[in-house]
Amino acid sequence: MTGFPGFALRRAVGAIVTLLAISVIVYVVFYATPGNVAQITCGPRCSPEQVHQVAQQLKLDDPLYLRYWHFLQGIVVGQDYSTGTSVEHCSAPCLGLSYQSDQQVMQIILGKLPVSLSLVLGAMVLWLLLGVGTGVLSAWRRGRLTERALTGVTLAGVATPSFVIGLVLMIVVCGQLELLPFPEYVSFSDDPEQWMWNLLLPWLTLALGEAAYFARLTRASMLETLAEDHIRTFRAYGVGERSIVGRHALRGALAPIIALNANDVGAMVGGAVLTETLFGLPGIGQELVHAVNVVDLPVVVGMVLVIGFFVVFANAVADVLYAVADRRVVLT
Repeated sequence: MTGFPGFALRRAVGAIVTLLAISVIVYVVFYATPGNVAQITCGPRCSPEQVHQVAQQLKLDDPLYLRYWHFLQGIVVGQDYSTGTSVEHCSAPCLGLSYQSDQQVMQIILGKLPVSLSLVLGAMVLWLLLGVGTGVLSAWRRGRLTERALTGVTLAGVATPSFVIGLVLMIVVCGQLELLPFPEYVSFSDDPEQWMWNLLLPWLTLALGEAAYFARLTRASMLETLAEDHIRTFRAYGVGERSIVGRHALRGALAPIIALNANDVGAMVGGAVLTETLFGLPGIGQELVHAVNVVDLPVVVGMVLVIGFFVVFANAVADVLYAVADRRVVLT
């Protein structure tokens, strides 16, 4: 199979292989550690009977490769777990049971995922608009006062931590100006308008810092593209500068922007811990911190795998977007 379908198929197979490799690494790191694996998995508050039950569920007497196979089998087809008095079926994709709440890990993740996706996708729109727009304008106005001012702003954005941006926004917007109430997460299904207003400051907090990185990357990529021979040819034929910058140079600078955006979106699904904590958003990042604090190992493992999935998925989508933006990628 050749052309774009073959390219997409190869990227899909590569993504599946990468996910399998991630699952092996994560399983070995967390479940092949020295010490009492059952005690670590169950948590410090478990009784000896509970630890023994966990050891039976994990089949610790089996070889490590066989235990991993059972773990992988649970993800693909589901698995049965004994709760002591009954047997509970965990439907695929099964990432285990939380030994702190007795909930299925996938149910916990699905309950937190909409919050994190709402935060990340909304912030992504803002950081692309602000970052790419600023970078293009900075490259277009190279050497002028506008470019120096925008460079200073982006440097300040890179140097300022996200929690500082969030605190300043809350103090100024919610406290002094009273333009918005202090954010309190509301589900989109309950009240779409309040959902948007309550996420506006978290979106800005996450987007302003990221926009600074995108602005610097876009500016550097644009300047590199504007120095290429085909751009000089366009200028020699009298093509307008605005058309050169907007249609030709920006398209040539898209590859690193797409790559950075894919990595950021995938990592931010579980990595926006400071923003989620600052604004009280019950998302994946905040739940992961809680799981680590109470040593709920199945939840930690499940969330690490889900975050890894989003990183791989986002990069696979980025590869497809490369091919759409530049057909030469399909031939490589």
